[in-house]
Amino acid sequence: MSTGQNRFMDEFAKLMTDAAGAAQGLGKEVETMFHTQAERWANSMNLVKREEFEAVKEMAVKAREENDALAARIDALEKRLEAAGK
Repeated sequence: MSTGQNRFMDEFAKLMTDAAGAAQGLGKEVETMFHTQAERWANSMNLVKREEFEAVKEMAVKAREENDALAARIDALEKRLEAAGK
């Protein structure tokens, strides 16, 4: 009788292991589907990725710095022209 009970417990343990694996697989599938839907939604909203935003932000900062430097040069040149014309 103990052999039958051991066999039953072995089968039950195998069934539980298989069920846990199936649940884990289902969880990963749901997660993948969620990410896919979220990405579709974000694309339909014309949202940009963080990396793209940061790259454009850096370009804007650099352009602003260059613009400020050029404005300072123009001011200096205008003052020199003004002084030379007097």
